Amino acid sequence: MEYPVIIALDFPNKEETRTFLKKFSDENLFVKVGMELFYQEGPEVIKEIKAYGHKIFLDLKLHDIPNTVYRTMKRLACLDVDLVNVHAAGGSEMMKAAIEGLAENSRGERPKCIAVTQLTSTSEDQMRREQLIEKRLIDSVYHYAKLAKDSGLDGIVSSVHEAKLIRSIDEDLIIITPGIRLACDQDGDQKRVADPRFARLQGATGIVVGRSITNKKDPYQAYLTVKKEWELVES
Repeated sequence: MEYPVIIALDFPNKEETRTFLKKFSDENLFVKVGMELFYQEGPEVIKEIKAYGHKIFLDLKLHDIPNTVYRTMKRLACLDVDLVNVHAAGGSEMMKAAIEGLAENSRGERPKCIAVTQLTSTSEDQMRREQLIEKRLIDSVYHYAKLAKDSGLDGIVSSVHEAKLIRSIDEDLIIITPGIRLACDQDGDQKRVADPRFARLQGATGIVVGRSITNKKDPYQAYLTVKKEWELVES
């Protein structure tokens, strides 16, 4: 499965989502549905997006006791999404339970499952002060990535700046990097950001792009710009 440019559908309801997707009627997209949209609209929005022919990354970042995550992943497996995620901080037993739940209830190929390491909004100073992790941020990310790989997950969510180190764990790991901005864009609330070209050079499998596409007057053209930057780098 290809994971090039994943558009974050950070909209509050299905009406705005539908309006946005109509601008891409000739494109088969890979989109991300996050907590805001999913909690507002529920499984029906997933079914509608799949009916348009798009692939879906359901970004709910599960983090709970293993049994709860197992039972939740069984439900999510029925939605026919392509990619889901958990927080690696939930531990190896939780991550193994996530895979078990997905595999048990998938109708066809099991959705890929990746683990969030450290959020791209988290700085090293904040991690040390609030999480009491007395390591470098990159060491924390590497540790979580290795734990996820050893727990049977398919890949990792990290910032671009840790992707090269994570790639050294396994050449086949899926590495999805959010926090992608074009040169003309502001960073917003994310601290560890980069452009599409740099992300691919660092070993990212795919990138998640939100406001750099969705906030533009011409989202379709912005998407093509991001895609072009990504494709300029040979894989």
